[in-house]
Amino acid sequence: MECMACGSAEVAQRRDRTAQGYRRFWCRACGRGFNERSAGMLNRAQYPGAALVVLWRLRYRLTLRDLTEMFLIRGILFSHEAARAWEAKLAPSLADELRQRRLGKSGVGRRSCHIDETSVKVRGRWCYLYRAIDRDGDLVDTMLSERRDMAAAKAFFRSAKSATGIVPDKITTDGHGSYPRAIRSTLDKRVTHRTSASMNKRLEQDHRGIEGRIRCMRGFKNSTSADRFCQAHDELCNHLRPRVRHNQHVSANRRRMLQLRRATSALAILAAG
Repeated sequence: MECMACGSAEVAQRRDRTAQGYRRFWCRACGRGFNERSAGMLNRAQYPGAALVVLWRLRYRLTLRDLTEMFLIRGILFSHEAARAWEAKLAPSLADELRQRRLGKSGVGRRSCHIDETSVKVRGRWCYLYRAIDRDGDLVDTMLSERRDMAAAKAFFRSAKSATGIVPDKITTDGHGSYPRAIRSTLDKRVTHRTSASMNKRLEQDHRGIEGRIRCMRGFKNSTSADRFCQAHDELCNHLRPRVRHNQHVSANRRRMLQLRRATSALAILAAG
């Protein structure tokens, strides 16, 4: 192990441990002390269950104070501001890791995607959350924008292309005028663009997940936290999704197995942070 302050290899382990049982070390070169969790994002949190708090925060319709009360019954005490800080530290790392796992994932469903926007209130103002799913219902990308214009549409298409590494053959949107030009200039002129309200109902129904999740939060205080939460929420829900196509029947036993396996992997990502 190397010193987290100076990088020296002259590190010695102390006999005592932290209150959570982590090993403690000190550097002979610079004299600094640290423990085996000091290099992580939760080095000052001093709470080993923060990963579970962030997972429940993103997955279920719970406020920060709901989480503090639930854990208080279990004998674990922390404030809602501590839960907010853990989310700010760990949610981006979870979203980035799950996004990297989706990169380059091919399939027939990836050749066709649906794009639509839903409204999110940030500091009392309505912003636009661009969301895209493929034909099978898997997430393509999510992006929060203060405006619904040509620049936002182009930025979203560039982000979606970098997230999947694939240019779709067909794109279904609503009738907003910025989409045709943004598709031709950002993706490819050969991409088939369809404007159909009935064909895009699939994505409008998919909006219910994020809309129902943020309804209990009563909006966001700033665009940074809104963008961070929406991206992490969509990535996690897509990761936990048991179906590989729409209207697929998944037995209860398989659903429980997939839920446990994928939730465990998400917890591992958060704990590694």
